[in-house]
Amino acid sequence: MKNLLFVVLLPFFVYGDDFISDYEYGGMLYENPRGVSCSKCHGKDAKGELIATYKENGVKKELYGPDITNVTLENMIQSTSSFHDVMPTYSLTNEEIKAIYKYIQTQKKK
Repeated sequence: MKNLLFVVLLPFFVYGDDFISDYEYGGMLYENPRGVSCSKCHGKDAKGELIATYKENGVKKELYGPDITNVTLENMIQSTSSFHDVMPTYSLTNEEIKAIYKYIQTQKKK
C-alpha cells in the first residue's frame, strides 16, 4: 500500500505546482468547466458563436453567445456567478475563473 501511495503521489513531488501550466489549466476549463464547454457559445476564440436559430412569430431569429475577449476579470467573475437566461451556472471558483480569463487573454494575443 505504501508503494502504491508513493507511485500515485510521486508526480506531485516531482512536478509540484507546475504539473500543468496556468494556460493549459485555463484551456481545459474553457473547453469543459462542468460538462458544458464555454467554446460552444463563446467560440474557440472567445469572440462569440451562433448558438441557435429559431422562429418567433414567423420571424427568423438568431441567438449568439457574446464576445468575451474584452471582458474584465471582475466582470467575468461577476457574470459567471450570476444567473443568466441562457448561460448555465457553473459554480466555478474565482481561481478557476482567473485561469479561464488568463487563457482567453493569451489566446487573444496569438
